[in-house]
Amino acid sequence: MVTVGVHVSIAGSIDRAVSRALERGCDTFQIFSRNPRGSSYTPLSDESAGDFTHAMKISGIRSAVVHMPYLPNFASEKEEIFKKSIESLSVELSRCAKLEVPFLVTHLGHHGPSGKEEGRKRVAFAINTALADADDGVRLVLENTAGEKNSVGSDLLDIKAIIDQIDYPKRIQVCFDTCHAFSAGYDLRSAEAVGETFDTFHDLIGLERLSIIHLNDTKGELGSGLDRHEHIGLGKIGEEGISAILHHPRLRHLPFIMETPEDDRRDDIGNIAKVRELAV
Repeated sequence: MVTVGVHVSIAGSIDRAVSRALERGCDTFQIFSRNPRGSSYTPLSDESAGDFTHAMKISGIRSAVVHMPYLPNFASEKEEIFKKSIESLSVELSRCAKLEVPFLVTHLGHHGPSGKEEGRKRVAFAINTALADADDGVRLVLENTAGEKNSVGSDLLDIKAIIDQIDYPKRIQVCFDTCHAFSAGYDLRSAEAVGETFDTFHDLIGLERLSIIHLNDTKGELGSGLDRHEHIGLGKIGEEGISAILHHPRLRHLPFIMETPEDDRRDDIGNIAKVRELAV
């Protein structure tokens, strides 16, 4: 049986995310621990953290994942943005430790005029700086991106190059987003294509580092650079490709977390049901 879930809201109080995940039938779920689009935040109180950890312990849900806010850019050449990005990562690692959440997923950012190699170096420096003072029980999970202009992390070679510069490699894992990968040029539409893509992943990074799959179909064509998520099986990857991912023997044990839309065609519960149907 696959472990499947969705991204859920923390509106009201962070522990409510657990009940929302249960309502949707999740085995796992992802949250933002704070406003993902703002730089200010309220410190996480002991009471709030305790309510969340208690709710998790009695829920039967296997795991939870926190996603970094959107604003940090670890590849930025603007020093104020770069400094704030490192501070934000340090704060989020601390919040994960307090919530007893073992995985923090992050995008890597967009490089400046100096180019991609310099961007990779800045990302590695930012990660090393934040991890130096962080709880070693939290793993930082690097997410691939969709191939948009100046992005760092769309090419698996980017992720390998960054990991090679990390002072704490055992604390680094990878999240593979299927929409992002397809949009960046990695084919996932058939069992053969899925096999080839994850063989490439293993050769460059190692499947032992892969800890999370963001299972999203996509509105964009192969290599389009378009980051537009679609309902499971209704996008350009399609049911055949999604099924092949779910049945890949090296992936089947991983948590599959969706960041799919909710509209009049399907909601989170419907996408979870579709994944379970395709995983049989």
